[in-house]
Amino acid sequence: MPNAIGGKIRFHFLSKTAIRSRTVIKVVIQKILNDHGKRVEAITYVFCDDEYLLTINQTYLKHDLYTDIITFDLSSQPKQVVADIYVSVDRVRENAKTAGVGFQDELVRVIFHGALHLVGFKDKRPVEIRSMRRAEGKYLGIFRKMFHVKQKRKERFT
Repeated sequence: MPNAIGGKIRFHFLSKTAIRSRTVIKVVIQKILNDHGKRVEAITYVFCDDEYLLTINQTYLKHDLYTDIITFDLSSQPKQVVADIYVSVDRVRENAKTAGVGFQDELVRVIFHGALHLVGFKDKRPVEIRSMRRAEGKYLGIFRKMFHVKQKRKERFT
């Protein structure tokens, strides 16, 4: 999905999964970046399984644990974002069950979580986690409104 400077947000699948409303998700990712003074040059989300992401975590971050997402900010200029973001579909599915939410809802939250890391949000300390959760909630709300508007438009034309 190109933005004003020709950047793209891409989804690449190593694990089979369905993502509803990809276009709306990409618009909200761009909004997250724009709201924080950044522009998309290129972001690739790679959807993989637990073992694939564990190998990345061990190799590059020296962490021997499963995680739902790893964000690599590859940007060379402060205002333009270039990144690879890896998402474990297995972990997202498990987290959704644990949290009592739907898989798609948790997947969208994690996708936005990765984008929020790119604009400076952290999630190691309790205060950072609370700030991250508030931001996730804000952008999930925007996504839901846009998703429902899109669905209503679709219904009118079917």
